[in-house]
This record gives sequence, structure tokens and C-alpha cells, in this order.
Amino acid sequence: QVQLVESGGGLVQAGDSLRLSCAASGRTFSSYNMGWFRQAPGKEREFVTGIRWSSGNTYYEDSVKGRFTIVRDNAKNTVYLQMNSLKPEDTAVYYCAAGSRSIVPIRQLSSYDYWGQGTQVTVSS
Repeated sequence: QVQLVESGGGLVQAGDSLRLSCAASGRTFSSYNMGWFRQAPGKEREFVTGIRWSSGNTYYEDSVKGRFTIVRDNAKNTVYLQMNSLKPEDTAVYYCAAGSRSIVPIRQLSSYDYWGQGTQVTVSS
């Protein structure tokens, strides 16, 4: 069982930066793929970025490439989402997710077994 707790959301202006954190419980954090998803009002939850535990490879949704960075710190059981040059369309609830299966599509919700409660990010124009 893995518990995930996100933090770091808030209200910012367009162009600002935020860093989200996701703290995970459990001793095998380093063996989980980690992902960040987001859900805006009235929309489906969508993939933002993910990192594979086996290779360290990272993946990004096209609209956040070059602006967002996912970083994991296995010593702290924490994964971070650094968000720069934020835009109003980035406004959403951001969720952290963990998955134990290695060979799965990193962008799919079904590839993850555990989810955090979400943290709100609001970007004003």
C-alpha cells in the first residue's frame, strides 16, 4: 500500500512558477513509476508528466514541454513537479499517481495503482 500526499498548489498569476510536491509512504517508492495528472472543471483527468522507475525516462504532455519538469528524490520518497511560465489553461486540480507495473503506458490513468487527494492550482490572467 502506498499513500500519496500532494502539496504546493495555490493561486498565481500567468508567468509565475509553482513547485508541487508528492510525498509517498512505503519502502519501495523507488520501484514505482510516478506520474502527475490534472483535471480542470468539466474535463476529464489528463496526463501531464511521468517518470519510469526503471530507466528514469521522463514523459510530458505536449502543452507543458519546456515549462514543466518532473523530478524524483528516492531518498525523500518524494516526486516534484516544477511548473514555470504558468498559463491560465494550466488551472486544474493536480494529482500525483504511483504505479508498480514496469511495462505499462506511462500516460494512461489505468497504469497507476495509487492516487493522491489532489492540490488546486489556479493561474489568473
